[in-house]
Amino acid sequence: MSFKRLIRTIHKILGLTSGIVVFIVAITGAMWAFKDEIKGLDDEYKKITVQNRSVLSPSEVKEVAQDIYPGVSLHGTVYNKPGQAIEAIYYQEEPLFYQSVYLNPYSGELLHIEDHLSGFFAFVLDGHMYLWLPHVIGEQVVGISILMFLVMVLSGIILWWPKKRKHLKQRLKFQWKSTTRWRRKNFDLHSISGFYVCLFALIFAITGLAMSYDWFQSGLYKTIGGQKNSIFLIPESSQEYIDTYDKKPIDKLLPKLWRENPQADSFEIHYPHAATSSIYVEVSNTDGVYYDSDYLFFDQNTLAAIPSETIYRKYKDMALSDKILRMNYDIHVGAIAGLPGKVLAFLISILIASLPVTGFLIYWGKHKKKVKAGKNETVFSLE
Repeated sequence: MSFKRLIRTIHKILGLTSGIVVFIVAITGAMWAFKDEIKGLDDEYKKITVQNRSVLSPSEVKEVAQDIYPGVSLHGTVYNKPGQAIEAIYYQEEPLFYQSVYLNPYSGELLHIEDHLSGFFAFVLDGHMYLWLPHVIGEQVVGISILMFLVMVLSGIILWWPKKRKHLKQRLKFQWKSTTRWRRKNFDLHSISGFYVCLFALIFAITGLAMSYDWFQSGLYKTIGGQKNSIFLIPESSQEYIDTYDKKPIDKLLPKLWRENPQADSFEIHYPHAATSSIYVEVSNTDGVYYDSDYLFFDQNTLAAIPSETIYRKYKDMALSDKILRMNYDIHVGAIAGLPGKVLAFLISILIASLPVTGFLIYWGKHKKKVKAGKNETVFSLE
C-alpha cells in the first residue's frame, strides 16, 4: 500500500467514525456564534433609570438572593455600569442549579430570572459539548472525535496536495461546466472547501481540545512557552474571616474597584466559599470578550491584594504565552475579532459541517460503484 493510499484509508475510516459528531459540533457551534447578539434583542429588563443613591452592597444582594432561592449557593454578583441591573448568579453542582436573577440595584426588586440550563442556547451548548448525552459520556465522545478530526484535517491536506505544481490551480477553484456531474461537484466541494477552511478547522479543533482536556491545555501552554499554572485556583487568605466589623469588608470592595478601575465594563464579585478563601473578583475590561479581564483576589478581613500564581491575574502583568492561552475561548467562538470574527466563525462552522456530508457522499458513490461493478462481473461470468 502506497503512502497516499494509506493516508486516504485513515482519512476515510476516521471520517466514517467521527463524521456525525463533527457535523453536530460544527452546526451547534455555528448556532452559538451570535448568542450574545440574539439574547441582547430582549434585554430591556437590564436597563434601569440612574438614581442619586447608593446601590445595594454585596451583602445586601446576598440577603435578597437568599430570600428568592433559600438554601441555594450564591456564586457571585455582577455589578455593571450605572443604568443597568445587578445580576446575582447561583451555581451549585449537587443538585445541579445554575440561574441568574436580575435585580434593581437600588431597591432590590426582582426584574428577571434566567435559567442557564434551559432554553434554546442551553440546548445548543449541551449538544456542542456533550451531544445531549450524559456529560461524563458525551464529553469523552466529543473529545475523542475532535482528536480524530484533527488527524483528518492533517490527512486531508496531504490528500489535497497535488503531485505537480501545474495542477495546483485546479485544486484552488471550482471549474464546473454544464456537463460536470454531481459526483465531481461533490468531490470539489469536499476537497476545495476543505482546503480553504483547514487552517480555521485546526484552530477550532485545538482551542476546543484545550477546553476539553487539561492535559492538552497544559501541553499547548508549555509548547508556546508558558511557565505558570494554567488551572484556575483561588488563593487562600492569611487567616480565617473574623466577622466583627460594623460594615463587612466585602461591602467596601465595590467603591475601591470603581476607584481603581474607572474604565471597567463590569465587576463580578464572588463570595468566598470558605472562611479561609480570598474574595475573588473578575474585572471585565471589554464587553463581549473574556481574554483581557483582570482577576483580582483580596483578603476577606483586610482587603489586601493576594497575588495569584496562575495565569489568572491582571492582564497587563501576564507574559505573552499567558495572554495567548487566555484568548483560547474568544478565539474559539470568533469573538476575538468582534462581530466580523463571529460572522467568519459562523460561515467556517457551516463549511466544516458540510465536510462529513460531502465526504460520506464520496464514500457512498464509490461503494455503490464497486457493488455495481461486482454485479456486472457476476452477470458476465454467468453468460
